[in-house]
Amino acid sequence: MHQRRWAVPAWAAVTALSVLVAAGACGRSGDTTARTPTTSTPSAAPQGTVWVAEEGGNALTAIDAATGRVVTTIGGISGPHNVQVSPDGSRVYAVSGKANAIARLDAGTYRLAASGPTGSGPAHVVLTPDGAKTYVTNFGDGSVSVYRTGDLTPTATIRIGGGPHGTRPTPDGTGLVVANLGAGTVDLIDTRTDKRTVAVPVDGPPVQVAVSPDSRYAYASITRPASIVKIGLRAGMTVARVAVSAAPAQVYLTPDGRTLLSADQGTEDRPGNVVSLINTESMTATGHITAGSGPHGIVVEPTGQRAWVTNMYDSTVSVLDLTARAAVATIRVGDEPNGISYSARPPAPAPARIDVVLPSPHATGDMHDHDMPDM
Repeated sequence: MHQRRWAVPAWAAVTALSVLVAAGACGRSGDTTARTPTTSTPSAAPQGTVWVAEEGGNALTAIDAATGRVVTTIGGISGPHNVQVSPDGSRVYAVSGKANAIARLDAGTYRLAASGPTGSGPAHVVLTPDGAKTYVTNFGDGSVSVYRTGDLTPTATIRIGGGPHGTRPTPDGTGLVVANLGAGTVDLIDTRTDKRTVAVPVDGPPVQVAVSPDSRYAYASITRPASIVKIGLRAGMTVARVAVSAAPAQVYLTPDGRTLLSADQGTEDRPGNVVSLINTESMTATGHITAGSGPHGIVVEPTGQRAWVTNMYDSTVSVLDLTARAAVATIRVGDEPNGISYSARPPAPAPARIDVVLPSPHATGDMHDHDMPDM
C-alpha cells in the first residue's frame, strides 16, 4: 500500500501520523463491534450525527450517533484534515489540504453549498459560538484565515507566524485560542478585532486546545513531553501540567468543564490506545478508557455521557460511554480518520456515497508537503 509521510522537524519529533492502514478491509460498512462496559450500566446512545474527516480517504463520513451506522460517505474533498459542524447543525465545514480550500456542505442534502481559498496547509476549521465567523488555521504559511460564515467570503488574514494547527473559540465569543505547533506557543486572538493579543510559551509543540466554559482557562495537548498544560488566559501563562500515556493529539472537555479527555495517539512505531481522563481543577489523571490504535480526534456530546474518538492506525471510530468509562462500540470508517465533530441533528437519509466537486482556487500541492506532523 502506498504510504504518505510528512517530514517532521526536530522540535516535534513525533512520528508522522499519515500512514494509510487497512484500506481495503476497513471499508465503510458501518459495522460495529460491541464492547462490554466494565464499571456501570451504559448510558443510552444520543440522537445526532457524528462527522469524521478521513484524510487518507479523501472523504467525510456521516455516522448515525444513535445506531453507530455509517449513513453516507461524501467524496471529492481531498485530504480533509478537520471537520466542524455549525452550532445549529445545519452546515458542515471541512478543510482540503490538497486544494488549499475550505468547503461548506448542507447537512440536510450532503451537497456542496460554498467554498473558498485558504492559506497554505490548512489544518483546522472552527466557528464562533454565534456562527457568524469562520476561522481556518494555515500551518504552511503561519496564518489564520477569517471568513463570513454564510458564503465563505474571506474577510481577513491574521499573520501569527510559526505553524498554527488546532484551534477552539472561547465560549464567550471574544477569543480564538490557537495551538501554534510550529512556534511552541498557545496564541490568543481577539475575535472582535482579529488581532493576536498574547502568545504563551508551553515548553513543547502544542497540537490542539480546549477552553473552559467560563473562558478563563485553556488546555493544550503537548507532544513532547507527552502532557497536557493548563493556561490562564487572563494572566497569559501556564499554571499546571500533567503527564499522559503517549503523545496526545486532540483534547475535549466535558460540558461541565470538570474532566478533560485526551486522545493519547502516540507514534507510528509506538502507538497509544487510550483516552486519558484528567481532573481539570487538580490537573491529575483520574483514569483512562481503552480505544483503538492511535486515538486522534475526539468530541463529547452535550450531555457529557458519550464521546467519539477517531483511531488513526486502524481506521475506526471508538464510541465511549463516559458514565461507564468504557468503549461500547467500534465503527469502521475510511482511511486515516482525523478530525471529528458532533451535531444533535439526526442524519438525513442518503445513498451510501455522494461525490462533490470542490474547486481548487489555490491548489499548490498536498498539505503533507509541509514540515508538519499529522496531528
